[in-house]
Parts: sequence; structure tokens; C-alpha cells
Amino acid sequence: MTLQAQKPVTDGEREHWLAVRPRLVLASAFMLFLELALIRWTGSNIVHLSYFTNFVLLGSFLGIGLGFLRVGRSRRQPYYSPIVLAVLVIVVLTFPVTVDRNTEGVLYWTSLSTSGPPAWLILPVIFCAAALILMGPAELVGRCFPELPRLEAYRYDLIGSLTGIAAFTALSFLSAPPVFWGLIAAVCYGVLLLPRPRVLYAALVSVPSLVVVGLLLAETLTAGAIWSPYYKVTTRQLQQLGVLVTDIAVNGIPHQQAVPAAVRLQWERQYGLPYERTTKPPKDVLIVGAGSGTDVAIALSKGASHVDAVEIDPKLRELGGSVHPDKPYDDPRVTTHVTDGRAFLERTGRKYDLILFALPDSLTLVSGASSLRLESYLFTEEAMKAARAHLKPGGTFSMYNYYRESWLVDRLASTMQSAFGHKPCVDVVSTAGQQAVITAGLTPPAQRCASEWPGAAPGTPRPANDDRPFLYLKDATIPPIYIITLGLILIVSLLAVRVVAGPYKRMRPYADLFLLGVAFMLLETKSVTGFALLFGTTWVVNAIVFAGVLVAVLCAVEVTRRFRMPPLPVMYGVLLAGLLLAWLVPNEWLLSLPLPLRAVAAVTVAFLPIFAANVVFAKRFADTADATTSFGANLLGAMVGGCLEYVALVIGYKGLLIVAAVLYLGALALLPRKSTAVV
Repeated sequence: MTLQAQKPVTDGEREHWLAVRPRLVLASAFMLFLELALIRWTGSNIVHLSYFTNFVLLGSFLGIGLGFLRVGRSRRQPYYSPIVLAVLVIVVLTFPVTVDRNTEGVLYWTSLSTSGPPAWLILPVIFCAAALILMGPAELVGRCFPELPRLEAYRYDLIGSLTGIAAFTALSFLSAPPVFWGLIAAVCYGVLLLPRPRVLYAALVSVPSLVVVGLLLAETLTAGAIWSPYYKVTTRQLQQLGVLVTDIAVNGIPHQQAVPAAVRLQWERQYGLPYERTTKPPKDVLIVGAGSGTDVAIALSKGASHVDAVEIDPKLRELGGSVHPDKPYDDPRVTTHVTDGRAFLERTGRKYDLILFALPDSLTLVSGASSLRLESYLFTEEAMKAARAHLKPGGTFSMYNYYRESWLVDRLASTMQSAFGHKPCVDVVSTAGQQAVITAGLTPPAQRCASEWPGAAPGTPRPANDDRPFLYLKDATIPPIYIITLGLILIVSLLAVRVVAGPYKRMRPYADLFLLGVAFMLLETKSVTGFALLFGTTWVVNAIVFAGVLVAVLCAVEVTRRFRMPPLPVMYGVLLAGLLLAWLVPNEWLLSLPLPLRAVAAVTVAFLPIFAANVVFAKRFADTADATTSFGANLLGAMVGGCLEYVALVIGYKGLLIVAAVLYLGALALLPRKSTAVV
């Protein structure tokens, strides 16, 4: 195994004023920060990306892989990256895609009319732009690798990635608008792309950077938006039927209205029906999806003596406190909890007369999980059983929304029937948009139905569960739009690799590293979704999980650098044993543990295979002949893994462990013979 540093690759790198180690850390931090910022910002202006957040992620992985493969093929600095970023910002702000505000109802899968370019036009533009933008920082990272021993370079790359996550998380905590993201990008481009103070080089960096910062500043000042960790939140006041209401939109989608309780009850019958279906006035009430406070105000008007208001978005909760005319959050009877609704149910020991899921529709996906929405774990059979366990004798559980499809109403009603053991009350308030209220008492006498629900219609899908929490997916299939889109992505990626990196035979010796990248992406997705179930789908949990994965990888690298590890076949055995353990440990058992023990058990189960997988990668990577090509092959594998994770729609998230195991076995089979020896 060779760990000696190689000679620098380019003249430009030799002359850079910043030493290689801090330059590698900065470039890696910038690469991950820019990826997160692109995912967050484009999704706030292009409504299609609210449901395809990993579209930008896949483009980023492609660009990062191409950046590494491009190392050694060009001596020029990647000045194209800030230029393409400026073009993307101009295109997105000139042609944003938002929901037509004159359209009634709630958005599901971008089914309502939208303004701006169609999805088939704007999404490829964003995908290609993301790839080109990230290719620049990745090339800068890749140029540092040959100047250091393999694992030392990988170590500093991971430290930089952790720094990038920490920086973006801090800005999210501070609700910083995108102009700050643009300023950080401008500084990083300036530091990394200017090895020598030449006027032409400075212009190539400063002009597009100034364009980006200026446009993002204009967006911040003109839109008057509030940037929560999940959304770009905008508000406007308007008159409706002689009443002044505050209209709240998130990421360009009409989302909520702050309306006086008495007016809302008069306008829409669904808001009062949960109280009509109870057999006694509820005193202790839990509201999941409290939002701007209208449901809280209604509960107070109905005589509640205590309300626990759960809202996942801190900025929506703040808006409710400042703009709602009833000021429900100022009432001493109300206790607010900024967290995920399912996580609250799993942690609280309190019981209620009424538990209400009040239009919980997040309109966005969990970052890093292509099909998991923020509210997905609220609508599983296990979630409704958890709600049932928190009802007082004679208590009721109710949910309402615009479900848009009759089969969706039946699916939720049958899920409630399975969880409670009897038929619920089902009130279809309006067939236009399938506005419905579904209510179940702890026992049949605890509910008062207007009429008996006839049962689910033939062909209604089975209840969603924690392994396949895809409420809005009618059949256990991958929708054709995904298959077509992912197929096109793979075709474009193959062509891009051939154009940028040359013949595929360069990567042929690293086929096992490619499969390691595919499998690791599936393993990471399983970890993200598993922790979201166990601890909540909040942005804090998500950030901690991603950071935890990188820490586990860094530990694997440090252990491999400092200690003599077993041969690769043995480590593959440890990895497969970790996957088996993760398969055998049920989520139900983990959820039953007290929170501290749950955290320890979850980290052990999830990070053991991640640690072993990265010991395997570190040992193999350290022995490669070409650091940048082998690392690029691994990153391209991660992009393919991002496409492959959609099979969870068919086999569930637990099934991803089986797919990952098969891929790891394939990587073991492709392992060069010399690598099987003791290293």
C-alpha cells in the first residue's frame, strides 16, 4: 500500500497563495455548503422542486464526480462555476414557478396550475446547472488530493464537509436570507479561484459573484420573505368577504390563512366537525399542525382548558403569534411545541380528550430522502395507534384536509379503523377537492357519527406503515414520471462522464468503488429516514444525522490511518453483519425505549455498518493508483444510489438494506486480488 504524496498536478496549484491543507478544507466546506444552499434556494422558487429535492442533489453528485474526474485534464481554474451560478440565479428569479393564487385547494404533487416554465423545461436546466456549478469546487478539492497521502486528503475533505454543514446549519438557525449564502459563495470563490492577482482572473470571479449577491439581496428586500429552516415564507393581507385575513404562502404555494376563529367556523364547516363528533366537550386538546393559530383559536373558543400546539416550523409559529387576529398563542391555556408531531406523540406522557391533525401538509420533502415528506410518519397505522394510546377515556382523534382523491379518504379511514378497531366517522364536506373530516373515538360510544361510513371502496390501498410511509402513492410502484426522469438523468450522466473524463476504461479498475458509492447512498438514506422516524423529521435532526454520518466516516478514516485493520474480506464480513443487525432490529422496539437509550441504540444500529463500510472504502482507496479517478468513480456511484433509492417506494426503506447488501457483495466480488491480502 502506497501512502506517499504525489507531485502537484498544475502550475496554478503550485502558485496558489493558500497552503494545500487549509485550501482543501475550505474547498470541501464550500462544496457542501454550496450544494445545501442550491437545494434550499432553488426549491423555494421552483415549486416542482418541493417534491423533487433530490433532483438538485443528483445534479450535485454528478458535478462533484465530474470535477474529480476532470483533475489532470485541464490546467485552467474552473471559472465557469461562478458564471453558471450567476446564470442560474438570473433564470430562476426571472422565471420562478409558483402556484396560481387564484386556484382553490391544497397542492399535491404539483397538480394545481402553476406559473412559469413547465417542469420538463426548467428541471433539466436546474439539473445541468447544479452539475456545472458543483463541478468547479469539486475540481478544486480534487487538485489537492494528489498533493497529500490518500487518507490524509480524505480526512481533510471530511473535516471541510463537516464545516460546511455546520455553517449552513448555523445560518438556518439564524433564519439568514439567501443573500448571506451568496456572500459566503463570493468570498470562497475569491479565495479559491485567485491564485495570482490578475485583473482578468479577478473579473471572471468578481463580476458573477456581484451579480449573485445583488440579485439575492434584491430578492430579500423586495419579496419581504421570512426564511425558515424549511421554507421561504411570504405573507400578504387581503380582504375576503369583508374580513381582513393574512394569507401565508411557502415556497410560492398558498399554505395557510390567519383568520378569526368565528369567521373560519362560519366559512368552512370542517373546522367545527371534530367537536361535533365528540360525545363530551374536550378540555385537554392536542393540535398537530398548529401553524398560524386558527385551529388553536377554535379549540379555545370551544372551551378547551389546555391546548398543546405542535408546529414543526418555528417561523410559522412566530407568524401565528404576530399576525393572527385572535392572538391564540398569547393565551395562558396554550403551550407550544416546535417539533415534529409524530416525535411529540412518541415522547409525551400526557393524555387528551381530543387529538387533532389539522391540515398537516408540509408541501416539502425531508432533505436527503427522495420520497419522505415532513408529515409522512403522521399518517401511518403505527402513528394512529400512538395517537390512540394518548387519548383519555371517552377521547377522540380527528383529522381533516383537502384530500383531493376519494381513495385517499378511504385509505385514511381504513387506517384509522385498523388502529382503533372500529369504523370511524367520515364526513365528506365537499367533493370538490375531497374536503373531509375523519374522526374516531377511543371506543365506538365515544364518537357521534352523522351516518355510518360504508367502508373503503374496492381497490383502496392498504394502510401506510412506518416502513412504507407513502400515503399519496396509491400502488406499490415507481411512478412513470420518476422512471422516465431518472432514466434521462442516467443517460445524461453517462454522456457527461464520457465528454469530461474521457474513455470509461479509466474507471474500470475502480468498479468496486463505484458500487461502494451506490450502496453507501442507500445506507445513508436508510439512516436519514430511520432517525426521522425515531426522533422527528425536523431540520435539526436531519442536520445532526448528516453530521453524524460524516463523523462516522471520519472515525473510520482515522482508525484506518492509525491502526492495522483486518483484511478487506474480513471487514466486508463485519459490514454485512452490521446490515443484518440493522435488518433484525425492529423500529417498534427502538420506539419503545426511553429517549436516551433509544439514541444510543439507534446510533449503534445505524452507524455500525456505516463505520465498517468506510473502513472498507478507506483501505481500498488508500491502495488505488489514481486518487482522483477512484474518488470520482465512488461519487458517481453515490449519484446512481440517489436514483436507486426510489425502489423504496416498492420494497420499503428496510428493503434498501437488502439492496445495499447485494451491492456490497458485488463490490467484494470485483475487488482486485492484491487488495484481499493483509494490508
